[in-house]
Amino acid sequence: MYAYIQGKLTSITEEYVVLDVDGVGYEIWCPHPLCYQSKQDESVKLFTYFYVREDIQMLYGFYQSEEKDLFKKLLNVSGIGPKNALSIVSETSVHDFAQAIEQENDAYLTKFPGVGKKTARQMILDLKGKVDAWMQTSVDDMLTIEHEAQPNHQQYDEAIEALLTLGYTKREIDKIAPTLKSYQADSTDELVKQGLQLLMR
Repeated sequence: MYAYIQGKLTSITEEYVVLDVDGVGYEIWCPHPLCYQSKQDESVKLFTYFYVREDIQMLYGFYQSEEKDLFKKLLNVSGIGPKNALSIVSETSVHDFAQAIEQENDAYLTKFPGVGKKTARQMILDLKGKVDAWMQTSVDDMLTIEHEAQPNHQQYDEAIEALLTLGYTKREIDKIAPTLKSYQADSTDELVKQGLQLLMR
């Protein structure tokens, strides 16, 4: 129904963003919303998918059209709902996902939340041969705004070590890790502070 929506980014939460289009605010659920912090009050274009069921209507948005296409394909897999599909899109590129499907790499697919061996095999069965074109796409071409916004690995690793030293458990840190990775930070100290704010919520 909506191919894409372009509007002023007026609000950002941990789960969705709000785009204002001529006075109408569209609540759009997307991968790593906090990565759009640098775009606050600017015009942003998201490729959108309108998900409709008897008891729910939601807009999902993606920085690239390929991510939207992956999301749609995942929804056609038995056992995959929008929440699972969004988490998969959040944690992989279409290039890497297509490669895992074509190579029948169960180990890669089962790393996603809510995906066991049975669901991984179902994804391979349903999608093999339908996503292979994405394997020809350069990984560099698939970089999205959330990847560009992530802190460098050294800063992130040092921040995690600091939080562990402060007495937080690995389980507690794992819960905030996806959000922490999405933050832009100029230093490890700043990233640690952001981590502490998340842990204290």
